Amino acid sequence: MVGSERSVHISAEGVSLEGIWAIPENALGLVLFAHGSGSSRLSPRNNYVAQILLDGGIGTLLFDLLSEEEDRVYATRFDIGLLSERLALATRWTQRQPGAAGLPLGYFGASTGAAAALRAAAQFGDAIAAVVSRGGRPDLTGPAITQVTAPTLLIVGGLDDVVIGLNEQAFAALRAEKELAIVPGATHLFEERGTLEAAARLALEWFQRHFKAAAGAADGIGR
Repeated sequence: MVGSERSVHISAEGVSLEGIWAIPENALGLVLFAHGSGSSRLSPRNNYVAQILLDGGIGTLLFDLLSEEEDRVYATRFDIGLLSERLALATRWTQRQPGAAGLPLGYFGASTGAAAALRAAAQFGDAIAAVVSRGGRPDLTGPAITQVTAPTLLIVGGLDDVVIGLNEQAFAALRAEKELAIVPGATHLFEERGTLEAAARLALEWFQRHFKAAAGAADGIGR
């Protein structure tokens, strides 16, 4: 990966979450990843997306939303409230790190992780500059979806019929700047050739645009 990469331990509230932290030089911002149920910081798809972001000048934090013990409980994997709390915990941890000082923050959520990302984004308000969902279940966000202020990009596979409908429902409920992108020929996991790269490129462009806007706004306030 580009820049410095290190393993981290995010400890608070009686849990220790394992993570992989990477920041390129002159980073435009930092994206926290919220993986889907049954996945982890080692998710090959999220790591692929993270590499695209790093190559594009954006820092990444991939981390486990649950401890090993918690992940063994099937129902816990779908506890959106708990998952969003863990993402909020990781966000506060990130805000205290010297390497993240002054960097715009964003969320990238996959599957159920997208709902956790949107719920956490609603909690942090303008502190989150952008959100991207890949094959996500934003419909599981609940009423908090109307409180999201971060520009939000929903990416869905063109062959993922049921999830397209669920994303359209969530898209209608979002009140922030928003976009729904359909990747042709992709199923739910974006396993078809070239589809995951297409999704990653869409995410990169979204984060770059909104991180630059957030940085510009911050510079304007500082003058």
